[in-house]
This record gives sequence, C-alpha cells and structure tokens, in this order.
Amino acid sequence: MWLFLAFLAVPLIEIALFIQVGGLIGLWPTLFVVVVTAIMGTWLVRSQGMRALANLQGSFSRLEDPTQPLAHGAMILLSGALLLTPGFFTDAVGFALLVPGVRLAVMRQIARRVKVQRFSMGGASGPQPRPGPRGPQTPKSAGEVIEGDFTEVPPSKRPNHPGSGWTKH
Repeated sequence: MWLFLAFLAVPLIEIALFIQVGGLIGLWPTLFVVVVTAIMGTWLVRSQGMRALANLQGSFSRLEDPTQPLAHGAMILLSGALLLTPGFFTDAVGFALLVPGVRLAVMRQIARRVKVQRFSMGGASGPQPRPGPRGPQTPKSAGEVIEGDFTEVPPSKRPNHPGSGWTKH
C-alpha cells in the first residue's frame, strides 16, 4: 500500500511544483532549471559513485563488513535515478541523498527496522584450503614456480563432415 501511495503522490507533487514554479519564473527558465539539475546531478553522482565503489573495494580487500559502503552505493544509485527524473521534488530528494550525513541518517532509520541474522566472510583464521584433485591445497604465493610435464593428447574422434573451410579438420 505504501508503494502505491508513493507512485500516486510523487507525480501529483511534481505536477503541482511544475505549475507553481512555471507560473513564478516562466516556462523556459523552468525547463532550464530541470535540465541543469539533471546535468549537475549526473556529475555529482558519478564522482560520489566512484568514491563509493573505491570504499567498497577497500572494505573487501581489508575483509571488513561491506554493509555500509554497499548502502552508500545503493543510495547514490537511487539519487542518480531521482536526479535524472524530471521534477523539483525528486531533484530535492536526489540531492539530499548525495549528502553523506543524510545517507547516514537514512541508514540509521533503516537499521532500526532491519535485523541482520548472520554475516560471515571467509573463516575466522583467514583463507581456507581449497579442495583440489589431490585433496586440500593451500593457496600458493604469487612468486612461487610449480614445475611439471605435459603430454599433448590428440583428439580421438574426427567429425563426420568435411568441414566448412573455416575450421581446421
């Protein structure tokens, strides 16, 4: 029901604001403001999105809980969608979501309503041995050289057709 009300209320608010602002400053200045906010919003979302992505990658590399960087990234994405939607109300909400303090307040409100049951990332003792064809193997270091021999095995079956000329048969 809340989603239905949002889909009903937001366009009505936008129409009312367009009428009010258009009556106050005129048609062309109103359209100019809408286009400029979309361009500014796109630039801001791009720069903050890159920063949020770097924070997310950093949390993964440090094996930290990625919840907060993911939430920031999701709200920046939502902000971008709102800023690209023509309208004054959606632009105001979109620009508000670009402010880190507002995002933190929204995250606190959501955290009060959502309870995470369990979160885990790897084992408590670090990376675990991964199973291989000869049993569990520990991860190899980047500079370690593993020597081995190989034998090229020819294909045992030839195709039933002569081929198209594009392949080697």
